[in-house]
Amino acid sequence: MTTATRSPIEASENPFALSHLDALEAESVHIFREVAGEFEKPVILFSGGKDSIVMLHLALKAFAPAPVPFSLLHVDTGHNFPEVIEYRDRVVARHHLRLHVARVQDFIDDGRLRERPDGTRNPLQTVPLLDAIGSHRFDAVFGGGRRDEEKARAKERVFSLRDEFGAWDPRRQRPELWQLYNGRHAPGEHVRVFPLSNWTELDVWQYIAREGIELPEIYFAHEREVFLRNGMWLTAGEWGGAKEGETPETRLIRYRTVGDMSCTGAVDSDAATLDSVIAEIAVSRLTERGATRADDKMSEAAMEDRKREGYF
Repeated sequence: MTTATRSPIEASENPFALSHLDALEAESVHIFREVAGEFEKPVILFSGGKDSIVMLHLALKAFAPAPVPFSLLHVDTGHNFPEVIEYRDRVVARHHLRLHVARVQDFIDDGRLRERPDGTRNPLQTVPLLDAIGSHRFDAVFGGGRRDEEKARAKERVFSLRDEFGAWDPRRQRPELWQLYNGRHAPGEHVRVFPLSNWTELDVWQYIAREGIELPEIYFAHEREVFLRNGMWLTAGEWGGAKEGETPETRLIRYRTVGDMSCTGAVDSDAATLDSVIAEIAVSRLTERGATRADDKMSEAAMEDRKREGYF
């Protein structure tokens, strides 16, 4: 019996009741279908990270046997983990999907953005994201954000209204009683949609195990050369590497989340299988972003500030 299976007690009480994961899946599928009915040109943000992988899996289920009626969008910092980009391209080809890539490097090259002194490009994603939304006229943008990740994301509605500048104003968000979603928006505005809002990191991993979803190997324990900076194990790359006093060493690690290599830290772990990862997450007292994302540690309100500017 996998961790996602109902216990005999639950089954005997009501054999027709949905399991916890079935209920979450049904909610997410409903959200995808609701967006397909309400909006003209939605798009799914897809980076090759586990949340966007689960989101795409749910979209495939929602519309099967028909193809997914949305294209994909990736905001590429240029400092991604190679394993994740390879996985992204493989999945897009397998399911015959259309992928739009908004590259941060293009905006640096033409002067619309400047490279940061610390080398990280995660904060630079907002401008390419908003440019892609505007140029392609996307009116709904699916994101893999979950409320358990970070306190600013805990404030989000499933349908999150953004103004003509892509900015988020918590005072303009609408109630969502009884899973009734209001997609109404003015010309130039759009809605960010979060089908995984009510999922936890543990739910995501249990669902991956139940559905047999393939992930990039970076999520499982492997040996990698890393160096310690501000309490986080980072991997050297085009963005930069170890500075004076930072000694690279080979450690057994895995990644709980993936993003820009300059600000995404690894965790010491020997969890090389789905069951061992689930067991590790079940006893963790830190959220994945709190443990491994340096960009969220810049200030107490770092995520909320970026959301107000148009970030997810």
